[in-house]
Amino acid sequence: MTGSRITAVGHYQPARVLTNEDLAAMVDTSDEWISTRVGIRERRIAGPDEPVDELAAHAGAKALAAAGLTPADVDLVLVATSTAIDRSPNTAARLAARLGMPGPAVMDVNVVCAGFTHALATADHALRAGAATRALVVGADKMSEVADWTDRTTCVLVGDGAGAAVVEACDEGEPGLPGIGPVLWGSVPEMGNAVRIEGTPPRFAQEGQSVYRWATTQLPAIARRACERSGTAPEDLAAVVLHQANLRIIEPLAERIGATCAVVARDVVESGNTSAASIPLAFSKLVERGEITTGDPVLLFGFGGNLSYAGQVVRCP
Repeated sequence: MTGSRITAVGHYQPARVLTNEDLAAMVDTSDEWISTRVGIRERRIAGPDEPVDELAAHAGAKALAAAGLTPADVDLVLVATSTAIDRSPNTAARLAARLGMPGPAVMDVNVVCAGFTHALATADHALRAGAATRALVVGADKMSEVADWTDRTTCVLVGDGAGAAVVEACDEGEPGLPGIGPVLWGSVPEMGNAVRIEGTPPRFAQEGQSVYRWATTQLPAIARRACERSGTAPEDLAAVVLHQANLRIIEPLAERIGATCAVVARDVVESGNTSAASIPLAFSKLVERGEITTGDPVLLFGFGGNLSYAGQVVRCP
């Protein structure tokens, strides 16, 4: 048996900053209204000439450079996204082409906001089974393209970006393993319509109160079980990186998990809700700023669309 671990991370955000004051000029809202309800102050918005695969390529290239690898070293590419416009080629194939990869397996994973943690688990399983030796796992979404910019309850939430992780197979007996702990995943299909991107053209909508109640009441116990699967007590976590949906969800959820000594990622304040990009984006920023160090145990926990969830404890690269 082999194990797997994250050896490097990277992230990318578009240059354009959209502030709450900017939004107040577009819809009936204000900085106070947005800040008090969701905690967001600004977000990044991609231009019409910046497709999802380009966002993914920037983040992926940074992760590969941080790992000291070339694109040819990767034999599996997984992209978590729910905002790819075309059905084929998929985003992973376009990402591989942009980076000049010679022939990896390429798959998109659409589990919306929990997409990255699902994709990371899938990469871990593939490496453990010997189906691949090195994977590039990316979460990338262009939520601005599916936003209803006339709906003040949802357009104030969204942002664009990408985050990436290089995952490599390793000896199960190496110190600090499991580098990627066992995943705990599932869903509540009967409530799946509470978060949706549907229609022609596709538009993001949600039942905000239903999602808030579910996230703050049901998810703490699930996240604690994810910690148990890796043999890590919540109080021993160095960091908690939750899906960056809403600061009013993130803070109580982190507290109820019991991660009393952990750094809690709050990237939503400056990035908004970037869906599948939010966890790797926030994780990469914590690493870049030195708020967590190599070997630290970190809980990654995604939740949202389909009312899906997936979480695992990983070791910081």
